[in-house]
Amino acid sequence: MSAYCGHCGEGAAGRDHDACARSLALEPPRFCGACRRRMKVQVTPRGWTAACVEHGVVGSG
Repeated sequence: MSAYCGHCGEGAAGRDHDACARSLALEPPRFCGACRRRMKVQVTPRGWTAACVEHGVVGSG
């Protein structure tokens, strides 16, 4: 489990993130789950990538 929500950036244990989880099923994360930094997101027809300057790149596939 991540320390921070990838959708809203708030602490993962701090509140209910059901709506965030539904949003993340349809779109890429905007915040790094490890450090809460805003990530650089690129969406292409084949998928998406989200890059954190500290923790690297995650992708849709």
